[in-house]
Amino acid sequence: MQNKITHKIKKEQAGVKVVNFLKFELNMSTRLTRKLVLGGYVTVNGKKAKNSTELQEGDVIDIILETQDSQDIEPEDIPVEIVYEDMDLLIVNKPPFMVVHPTKGHPNGTLANAVMHYFRKTSQNCIVRLINRLDRDTSGLVVIAKSQFAHQAMAKKLDSNSIEKYYIAVVEGMMTGSGTIDLPIDRPSPDSIKREVMDNGQKAVTHYQVLSSSEEMSKVLIRLETGRTHQIRVHLSHIGHPIIGDTLYGAASDKIGRQALHAYKLKFKDLRDEREIEVVADIPEDIKNLMENIDK
Repeated sequence: MQNKITHKIKKEQAGVKVVNFLKFELNMSTRLTRKLVLGGYVTVNGKKAKNSTELQEGDVIDIILETQDSQDIEPEDIPVEIVYEDMDLLIVNKPPFMVVHPTKGHPNGTLANAVMHYFRKTSQNCIVRLINRLDRDTSGLVVIAKSQFAHQAMAKKLDSNSIEKYYIAVVEGMMTGSGTIDLPIDRPSPDSIKREVMDNGQKAVTHYQVLSSSEEMSKVLIRLETGRTHQIRVHLSHIGHPIIGDTLYGAASDKIGRQALHAYKLKFKDLRDEREIEVVADIPEDIKNLMENIDK
């Protein structure tokens, strides 16, 4: 099935040029609009449109989103858990210890390699456009856009905080209640891997709710309002409750071989019809085992 957007022009939209319809009605960038129209991916009543084509009431405009893009990512037959898919998005549950995108240190075996194989196997003419990334040792939901349109639309949702992002973490010590950590974050030096709370850092806001706790550790539901690198890890460590297993921010543990952090749930509105979408990723066994120690 071809991935396209179809609109029938309403009376109040009559007289609008195709270029302006794509920009202002569909919120497409100038670059994407140019690419689609010049590439012949936009038709009006079955005929290829020009930027200057003027739309009339009753016209049917079709925008094909499967443009000819290429990407230097080798498809690899690696199992990937798909938790949601539609014409625009693929959402997967990334396991711990998997790198999201190829790097010099990890040229293959990544989530992107696995997703590229899935696209080829299912005959989808897509490249891997990541909406979000997770640390190697963080598990959970990763969103991939299937087109430049979807990537751009989801990026706008991220910028406007209209995607609700929830995480589950198991932290050191007893936490209670709920609250908000509103503290700026940045690198202490350009070559530093770690981030710190700094007065002149980037705005970072983390909301939390403690689900259960013991004297040793607590299970916490987190909602990110912003998405800074290492934000949850830095904020929780700063208030004295680093994530269990997070050796970078001070909570090494023999109970788990990585930081106990899982990208648990996403809520957002569909890119085409505004229906509410909620996606949940099952909590992996290593974090479940930690939780059992809290709930005993």
